[in-house]
Amino acid sequence: MGRNKEMNELMKDERKKQILSSALKLFSTKGLVATKIADIAKDAGFSQGLIYHYYKSKNEIFVELIDIAFSRMINATLELEKMELESLAKIRFAYNELLKIYINDDDASRFHLLIAMASTSEGIPEEAKNIIEQNFKKPYEVIAKIIEMGQKDGTIVLKSSVELSMLFWSTINGLAIYRAAHGSDFVKPDTEIFMSMFKNKEE
Repeated sequence: MGRNKEMNELMKDERKKQILSSALKLFSTKGLVATKIADIAKDAGFSQGLIYHYYKSKNEIFVELIDIAFSRMINATLELEKMELESLAKIRFAYNELLKIYINDDDASRFHLLIAMASTSEGIPEEAKNIIEQNFKKPYEVIAKIIEMGQKDGTIVLKSSVELSMLFWSTINGLAIYRAAHGSDFVKPDTEIFMSMFKNKEE
């Protein structure tokens, strides 16, 4: 009985992942309003009834995806902050690892596109708006702290840490969105071009 229960739970998890993946693809391309539960069901290869077994509405799916997107981003930056690396090396590591993930995982880049669309849309659930409002600045603040540490050791250029963090995330988000929009045509820009924006050239 225990083995069957474990297999059932695994099947449920896999179905839920597929629903979320299909919804992410559709929300990030068509938007929330234009996406129907029937569209998600068709893309996932499930019946509408099965979708409703997991979620009450498309809004509930949307809110969960926004929550996942910010949780992933915040956790990744907090792990980066803890790493035993100099600040400049952390910036390099983050760029290379994030771009590697975007190249290998369609959903990873779609999360950035979803956040970009949701952040400029009035027609999203209030709960999603609250998640965005509460979490949007957190990854920027962590990167700003890493930059400030690099400025103290002389490896990162002495410019506004807030502006440099904005530059970091604007570049990362832009590349992720480009990857989501253009798929296999995406080519990762040279790491040294990215790093030249942060390196202290007087070092």
